[in-house]
Amino acid sequence: MTDDATMSLLEHLEELRSRIIVIAIAVIVAAVAGFFLADPIITLLRQPLESSGAELIQTGVGEAFGVRLQLALMTGVALAMPVILYEIWAFVTPGLTRPERRLVWPLLIAAVLLFTAGITLGYLMIPLAVGFLLDFGVVGVEQLLGLADYIGFVTFFLLAFGLALQFPVILFLLARVGILSYGYLSSRRRYVILLIALLAVVITPGDIVVSSALLGAVMYGLFEITLQLIRFTVRR
Repeated sequence: MTDDATMSLLEHLEELRSRIIVIAIAVIVAAVAGFFLADPIITLLRQPLESSGAELIQTGVGEAFGVRLQLALMTGVALAMPVILYEIWAFVTPGLTRPERRLVWPLLIAAVLLFTAGITLGYLMIPLAVGFLLDFGVVGVEQLLGLADYIGFVTFFLLAFGLALQFPVILFLLARVGILSYGYLSSRRRYVILLIALLAVVITPGDIVVSSALLGAVMYGLFEITLQLIRFTVRR
């Protein structure tokens, strides 16, 4: 009995190692592509600055190279996200029931679409966030932004939006495994609204009336849709 349990644990760890290797390879391959796409990506990320009047400058010899490496890594993670999510799903699938396994692909597709939608929404909100922060500039001081600082801020901003819109998938999964329920979530809407509002303000350091309110509205809409899916598809 002990030997079987030990062998099962070792096999489990071996599978985890192999899936981590697959994820690492996918990220590295995508990162290589991202490195060569750095210039058009930088051009795309610079566009929201056009309306602010600020300019990007390079302040270090290796700054541009470091930015390319950073963009390569972020692009690699973004492009490899389908593989990352699939490997995670495949790892936990043996512990799921047959009906739950049927949800793997729909939830995987939903997660990828929501991640893409979050990044797109974040990109549209960049001018508001940057404009809000630059409004605190000191009078008489020219606004010259370091390339690395700006790209770091923008990529974190986009990643935060992409991850923020993953919460419907997480809620649905928690409901499927019995941790959450429709009754529990519906009776605590006021707390959900408060948490969404706080998260929206934290993620969007820009115009609260527009960017934070828009993100909050999107997240709450997704919450209500997910709640109804839980209500009609999750058996209690």
